[in-house]
Amino acid sequence: MLKVANSVINASQITGVLPVVNGGTGVTTSTGTGNTVLSAAPTLSGDVTLSTGNLVIGTAGKGIDFSVTSSGSGTMTSELLADYEEGTWTPVVTANVGSITTYSASGKYTKIGRLLTLQFTIVITNNGTGSGAMFVDGVPFAAANSSSEAGCGREDASTGVSLAVGIRTTTQLIVNKYDGTYPGVNGYRLDCSIAYTV
Repeated sequence: MLKVANSVINASQITGVLPVVNGGTGVTTSTGTGNTVLSAAPTLSGDVTLSTGNLVIGTAGKGIDFSVTSSGSGTMTSELLADYEEGTWTPVVTANVGSITTYSASGKYTKIGRLLTLQFTIVITNNGTGSGAMFVDGVPFAAANSSSEAGCGREDASTGVSLAVGIRTTTQLIVNKYDGTYPGVNGYRLDCSIAYTV
């Protein structure tokens, strides 16, 4: 048996040769009939359970390879899940015409592979002279293409009116009411979300 970080792996489940950093030719395990030398890229059969800690990807661009699975009817370009990230971001809000006097804004994001999902809230305290359309900058990742995805939202403080969220440029969003009119009314709370590829 091989004991690693308080866990036990059956030697029969691992094949090949594993070099040792601090000298020696490898790690050996007793198989009952002799010693088996383990591999730097061992092949495991069965499930692998980490009782504590995380599975850490040591090289950028590497991840979980799903190439063994069947592909859909489209043209597959990748089956490697190489990134996951979640966090917060701060929307920077401006008006197409005029300027917004006072607002507050906050946002969260989740990135799974190339798919980015943004959620954000904008509270308009004093709209000032803002009109035309509302622009949102400060997104955590640029979109792969402009004007290719759309999201939605709702005004949650007063009217409940529906909102449309779109990509204006690869780094800027646009928010309007469902009918295309400007959403920046004093006291409005705009809760929005959009997902796009990066």
